[in-house]
Order: sequence, then C-alpha cells, then structure tokens
Amino acid sequence: MQKFIEIAGRIGAQRHLVAIRDGFVAIMPLIIVGSLAVLVNNFPPFGKFDFVQILNGIFGDGNWQEVGGSIWNGTFAVLGLLIAFSVAYNLAKSYETDGLGAGLLSAAAYIMLVPVTEDWGLNFAWLGAQGLFVAIILAILVTELFRVLIKSKFTIKMPEGVPDGVAKSFKALIPSILILIVIGLFQAIMNVFAGMSVFEVIFNVIQQPLQGLGNTLPAAIVIAFLNHLLWFFGLHGTNILGSVIEPIYLPLIEKNADLFANGMSAFDVPYVVTKPFLDSFVFMGGSGTTIALLIAILIVLRKQQKHPYKEVAKLSAPAGLFNINEPVIFGLPIVLNPVMLIPFIFVPVTLTIISYIAISTGLVPKTVAILPWTTPPILSGYLVTGGSWRGIALQLINLTVAVVMYIPFVMAGVRALKQRMEG
Repeated sequence: MQKFIEIAGRIGAQRHLVAIRDGFVAIMPLIIVGSLAVLVNNFPPFGKFDFVQILNGIFGDGNWQEVGGSIWNGTFAVLGLLIAFSVAYNLAKSYETDGLGAGLLSAAAYIMLVPVTEDWGLNFAWLGAQGLFVAIILAILVTELFRVLIKSKFTIKMPEGVPDGVAKSFKALIPSILILIVIGLFQAIMNVFAGMSVFEVIFNVIQQPLQGLGNTLPAAIVIAFLNHLLWFFGLHGTNILGSVIEPIYLPLIEKNADLFANGMSAFDVPYVVTKPFLDSFVFMGGSGTTIALLIAILIVLRKQQKHPYKEVAKLSAPAGLFNINEPVIFGLPIVLNPVMLIPFIFVPVTLTIISYIAISTGLVPKTVAILPWTTPPILSGYLVTGGSWRGIALQLINLTVAVVMYIPFVMAGVRALKQRMEG
C-alpha cells in the first residue's frame, strides 16, 4: 500500500494531470449549480406528493422547467467547452506562459472540431460531457504547441511602453494563426477521409465492440466495467454507452412491466438485466456507486473536523442521494485519480455480480418498473421490484459491500493527500 501511495503521489503531481484536476476544480461551482437544476427538474414523486405535477399545475406543463433547462445549457451542456478552456489555462499557467491566451485558443479549437447541425448550429451532444475526452487531449496539445511557439521567434514583439494586454495579444497572434490552421486542416482531413468528426470517430470506435450485448451476466459486467473506465478518463461513459444500452434493455423492462401488469409475479417475469437493474442496484448514487464512497469518507474522517475529502463529501451528499454525482467525480476528483481507479471500476462490477445472482436465483424479484434516474436508493429498490422489501434489502447489502471496498482506498487517498501537503 505504501508503494502504491508513492506511485500514485508521483502520478498525481504530474503537470498535465494537475492541470486537468485544477481545470475541473475551477468549474465546480457550475457543476454544483447544474446538478441542483437537474435534481429540481426531475424530482421524484413521493406518494400523493408529486412536486413536478404540482408546479406543472401552477405554471403549466414544463414551463417552470425552462429555468433549470437554461441552467443546464450553461453548465453541463457545455462542459466539454468549459474544460477545453480551463485545462489549457491551468496548464499554461504552470509553464508561466499566457494562460488566458492558451485557454481562449483551446476553446476556439474545440468549437472548430464540434459537428454542426443542419441549421449551422453547434451540436450540443458534443459540447457537453461526451466531449470531455477530446477537450482534455485538445487542451493539452494546443497548450504545448502554443507554449513552444511563444518561446520561439514566431511572435510579434511590441516596443516598450505598449500596454501589457496589447503586447500579449500581438505576441500570441502568429502562434494562434498557425495552431488554428493546423486544427482546420485536421478537421478538413477528417471530413474528407473519415466523413465524420473526431468526436464521432471516438464514439463509433467505442460503440461498435459493444454490439450484441444482451440479457446476460457477462454483458452486464462489460457495461459496468466500460462505463466506469470511460468515466475515469473523463469521458461520459453513461451517455456514450446509452445508445447501445437503451435499445437493448428498454424493451426488456417494458416486457417485464407488461407481464407484471397482467398479473405475472415479479419473480416470474423473464429478464434479469434491464436498465432499472443497473440504475437501482449498481449505479446507486450515480456511476461508481459513489454514495458508498461518500459514506466511506465520512466514516474514515469521522474524528476530523475539516478535511478536503470530508468537505467534498458533505457538499456532494445532497445531490448524491438523488444519483447526481458530478460534484464528487470532478471535485474529489475521481477522474484521472489513480488512488480511486480500482474501487471506482470494480465496486460496480462486484455489485453487478451480486445483484445478478440474487435476482436470477429468485432471492429478489426482477425489475418491473421504469423510474426517473433521480429516484433515491431504498425507494428505487422498493419500486422497481414491484413493491418488494427484498429490493430494499439487496440495495442495503450492496451499499454495505461497496462501503467496505471503498474504505481502504479512501484511507490511501487521505494519506497521499497529507504527504503532498506536507511536502
């Protein structure tokens, strides 16, 4: 464990990883506000109290949700663009070069690569979290090239007495021209030879190997593994795999629900692996079963009044109860955090196996209902199994297993952070 912490510490201090971490930290306020907007717009009903329907009755169907929708458009919907700027800015500052210039240049390059819609608008599908992987790589490459060109003779030097802002702008002019020409040529080559954008190429490369997955334990394990591996590298695994998962699993839950509505027991409906199976028993608190991570942090640091991990856990807990976990994924962070790699990936895989065995052997009813993804754990376990206490019991068992698995790595993360702060 000590050797692991030392290696993780060296990796965590690497310049580019630090820039990525700081880039996500910088946009944390926007992530938190966006999380709250999603929560309010998708607030689950509790018995006769349906928050959404009450507001629909007052303001008209969906009218009040435009506020949250607008907030989402300015936060999560452009997350890739924000990261393209923020990472480039922080990386350039670490080199003591023009951070603002590098950030603006990276954002411009990112927009150049984003596919356009038929009416020449930017495609929001790639401006948001699905574009994070491209945003991070692009920010690093653009900043490194910008840094090299700035230090070379390919700059315009203004005479003394010229305001600093003007001098920086002219110094960045030629490097910006050269970099944007390179990005433009790359985009043209992609369109000519690939017939699609770099975003779509990545999507298709990841999507194609996943075809043919079905109602089997190996399929569920592969989905759980790939989803969290993608998330670890900053790519929105849930969205990317969604086009594969939903066409396969939504018809299965619809069949289960139809048979259940017609009198068949939830134990007897045919399909084990469905979308609610993953949402309710594996992705509790969001991808990575991060509600268990929050509990583990609070257990490990229960005697400490203040600690960065504990503050993130407290801040993330309200949204985490409703399966919104971007604050902890980007705030701890989990993305590109080597200490959290193993539990973040293998906790969901372990829970997938436990849940499949429990349901396929008849210990727990199969899923027979589709719920909003923001439905909190415990309530979701009860509802998706047709009102069975066994669904709650399975969730509690899974949460206990997940907390136990997370605790050693939380302890390792705390030690690594302490060593970095003392160093």
